[in-house]
Amino acid sequence: MASKNGGTFGFTSGQVVQEFGFDDDVDETLRTAISQVTGCDLVDEDYDDVVDGALIWWRDDDGDVDDLIDVLVDAQANLDGAGFIWVLSPKARTEGAIDPFMVEEAAQISGMHATSAAAMGDAWSGIRIQSGRRA
Repeated sequence: MASKNGGTFGFTSGQVVQEFGFDDDVDETLRTAISQVTGCDLVDEDYDDVVDGALIWWRDDDGDVDDLIDVLVDAQANLDGAGFIWVLSPKARTEGAIDPFMVEEAAQISGMHATSAAAMGDAWSGIRIQSGRRA
């Protein structure tokens, strides 16, 4: 099951994934799945080397669209040109849920674009963000 979840994210063996917004409510099964697929532990938001992808945990009390833009820009700063970002938020109609339009708007303003959405685990939904930069 863990490999299936990690594969849903699109990460592959050897990739480094940076994590933003970690808190006690994150889905440890999803985190473990990514680590199993990549063979690497997730690195935190203070990591300052090149990464292949990023994972942002975002809840309604984490801020408004401007705050999300700031995090997306920070996540993009270390991204390899072909890398991508997943923004995960609590599923619709649950505590902490956000409007998916907020993620799409933040991505667009940040010079990126949303490419797909998916249910992630039991409690989270994800929107994949692709950088506007080229490798």
